[in-house]
Amino acid sequence: MTEFKNTERELHFFRLRLSAVAIFVVICFGLLLSRFIWLQVYKHRDYASQAEDNRISVVPVVPNRGLIVDRNGVVLARNFSAYTLEITPAKIRGDLEAVIDDLATMVEIAPKDRKRFRKLLEESKNFESTPIRTRLTDEEVARFTAQRYRFPGVDIQARLFRQYPLGQVASHVIGYIGRISQKDAEKIDDGDDAANYSGTDYIGKEGLEKSYEKKLHGTTGYEEVEVTAGGRAIRTLSRTAATPGSNLILSIDIELQKIVEEAFGDRRGALIAIEPETGDILAYVSMPTFDPNLFVEGIDQQSWEALNTSLDKPLINRPLSGSYPPGSTFKPFMALAALELGKRTPASAIYDPGFYNFGNHTFRDDKPGGHGTVDMYRSIVQSCDTYYYTLANDLGVDAIHDFMKPFGFGQLTGIDLEHEKRGLLPSTAWKRAAYKTAAQQKWYAGETISLGIGQGYNAFTPLQMAHAVANLANNGVVMKPHLVKILENGLTRERIPTVAKESYRIPLQQKNIDVIREAMAGVAKEGTSARVFLGSEYISAGKTGTAQVVGIKKGEKYVASRVAERLRDNALYIGFAPADKPRIAIAIVVENGGFGAEAAAPIVRKAFDYYLLGKRPLVKKDGVKVPADTDAESTSAAALKAEAESAGGPKPGAETQGNQE
Repeated sequence: MTEFKNTERELHFFRLRLSAVAIFVVICFGLLLSRFIWLQVYKHRDYASQAEDNRISVVPVVPNRGLIVDRNGVVLARNFSAYTLEITPAKIRGDLEAVIDDLATMVEIAPKDRKRFRKLLEESKNFESTPIRTRLTDEEVARFTAQRYRFPGVDIQARLFRQYPLGQVASHVIGYIGRISQKDAEKIDDGDDAANYSGTDYIGKEGLEKSYEKKLHGTTGYEEVEVTAGGRAIRTLSRTAATPGSNLILSIDIELQKIVEEAFGDRRGALIAIEPETGDILAYVSMPTFDPNLFVEGIDQQSWEALNTSLDKPLINRPLSGSYPPGSTFKPFMALAALELGKRTPASAIYDPGFYNFGNHTFRDDKPGGHGTVDMYRSIVQSCDTYYYTLANDLGVDAIHDFMKPFGFGQLTGIDLEHEKRGLLPSTAWKRAAYKTAAQQKWYAGETISLGIGQGYNAFTPLQMAHAVANLANNGVVMKPHLVKILENGLTRERIPTVAKESYRIPLQQKNIDVIREAMAGVAKEGTSARVFLGSEYISAGKTGTAQVVGIKKGEKYVASRVAERLRDNALYIGFAPADKPRIAIAIVVENGGFGAEAAAPIVRKAFDYYLLGKRPLVKKDGVKVPADTDAESTSAAALKAEAESAGGPKPGAETQGNQE
């Protein structure tokens, strides 16, 4: 039987299918059109901005860090440009160590470079560029550039580096910069200056580099650079220039600093020299010192261990954080307190048998048999302990505390460095707060006696001692000690002085100051430091001091040769010159140096000679002693003789008066 197709029915179904397809196509095109309208009309502004961002890269321009110079313009910290080989780990194909090994065939990469790189890698993000070698030579740059195509993720960058051209000189003042650590980054992010550190790799870590970080850093600039889809720069569209950091002009005289550091030799200690009238710090010495250049790119493990484990503790900033009993350098201030508080007159005298009995304890003078009859002048010139034992007992601890506090003892000076220690100026209130039990909190009268000679609980920083003697030399006018004298604008060179006006005045009677000044001048003329200042062309005022590091048993006599070197007494000296119109005031501590007249005063003499007269210490050249900056051929025998006679050394057969403190 033959079937006939139902043409009408098939045509109907065909039309249905065609209609369904047409509707589907219309819906699809409708969706596309609506999406097109959404993207091109409603979201046009957003996506246009994103497209522009993909086309334009904003690159930070790191500012030049400000210079640090001394008062005479000698550069202490500067910048220089050099090439750095850097790796971006996220872009490395394959094993990172294998890539480094391959790089080492073209560019020298030492084991310390690898260690530093791994350390920096731990502190940085994986997509950040991290240096593997710094300060490449031109030859190394050329070798790598020729093979650059083989090392995706490795590139050479031109960067500015910090350099300290004088090395170890004044390192505790200048400090150093280092790469921004994770801790530094968190601190920056929490602050209000985070955007300014975009692109910056280094930050001040210690010293003035840290305390003046914001001034030295400057303001980051930006470049808008057109880039390809592959990230290659095509052209610079706009540029906002970076503003260089301010230059720091210090109050330090770096030549004076060098002379003092050389005079210390391998001894430990600290010296601060201040201009009394302004508070300018002329020399800031902490010995031993270190080379800040070691820290700029990350110190290697061997150097770090050598510095960190050294018994000499070169990383300690002694003038700022070292606390020392002032010893007999405290006596002039005790004598001034006696005059101001009416406890003594200049003519008041005692008889010193060589000891002072208080209760059942005997406090001994350093001179067996004593000094005999002693008035105030002789008590300072000959450094009579017994005089100050009795005076301390008469004054009492709280009166001593209240008088000494305005001079800066046991107080923060406010110097422009961080981490200053307060030291300790004892009082009954301090002891109650410092101890827990009633027996510990009680102040015993016998504890006051040792305060009179600068022992007991007394502990001050060398900076505080120098500040105090500067205040005395300035007739009680207190100037805040500072290291930065001028801030210089990095662009305009406009100079802004940082020296503040006087902080306050200590109410002292000039006649009493003159009594102390005369006695301190007597120390250098006929007293404990007379031998050191023999033949000087100026009149200086000073006071020697010796302070115990460890106590000795009752009845025993202290003999330095029988005591371990690091347990011997500290040597101290305070002074100012000229005595009538002081231009420089100094405090020095030589750790375990023994007598102040032997170890400390000679260094002060060299500092005074240079600052006041321009004289330099004598050095041997070809067997002949000449000033450090003079050639032997141009120095006459007469000049050499005159220099030797004024350098502080004793002449054959010369004698000195007073004790050897």
